[in-house]
Amino acid sequence: MNTIANTSAVREFQGFTVHSLLNGRVSLSVIPELGARFISLKDLQTRREWLWHPGEHMDLFRNQPSDAFSDSPLAGMDECLPTILPCTWRGRKLPDHGEVWKSAPFTFERIIELEEGEIQMNYKLSNLGGTEEHFLWAVHPLLRLKAGDRLELPGSTRQLLNGTDWVDDVFSAGAPQNCAKAFAHPVSEGWAAIKNDNTGDRLRFTWDPVQNSSLGLWITRGGWHGYHHFAIEPSNADHDCLATASARNRCGVVGPNSSVAWQLRLRVGSEE
Repeated sequence: MNTIANTSAVREFQGFTVHSLLNGRVSLSVIPELGARFISLKDLQTRREWLWHPGEHMDLFRNQPSDAFSDSPLAGMDECLPTILPCTWRGRKLPDHGEVWKSAPFTFERIIELEEGEIQMNYKLSNLGGTEEHFLWAVHPLLRLKAGDRLELPGSTRQLLNGTDWVDDVFSAGAPQNCAKAFAHPVSEGWAAIKNDNTGDRLRFTWDPVQNSSLGLWITRGGWHGYHHFAIEPSNADHDCLATASARNRCGVVGPNSSVAWQLRLRVGSEE
């Protein structure tokens, strides 16, 4: 198999610097100023744009950390850390969907590599403080759904979701109140995918279940602010609130003056 060379590009869009990495199969675009948010993930063979944004045209802007997530740009894929739901943890008021851009006493690093049709993301979270810290991490990709899309899961993960009927038909099935969040925990196989047999599209998430033992699935079919999208969210917790996850001993822990690392891979297109 011939290796496909990567190229990179930098451009300005709505006042923000966009960094893009692409080859003959995949194109991805990131805005460092907005928490290193992915605003585009495109399959260049099928021309499918996987990432969702509100409205016909993307609208990017800076919002305040105290804002509700619904008041943010919402576009694409971001990171939730050290919580998803707003909560108070050790006297710190943590905002809705986390504070990746200022997670004291943490530093948070993500290195992105593109090889053929696979994007590899290597994460490192460092605790600069002198006491042990708990954290919740989840990747948060808002995905466009198309007719024919279906969710692929390992059998062991699907068993953990028994009773969650909408996972069997994510495009047309109605979730409770037309929006819902479900968790599978603890997963023993770290993968999940969206596949469309009609178009040949596939997006697969792969991770180490020892590092991140939960899978969150979010769907809205008009029930949340009228929006329609879907999310596959590998995570280290089976609840969106750090305070709750910590009380259950189901979240990440990093010791004083130390670091933890993990990895996530996204494959666009079929396995080769």
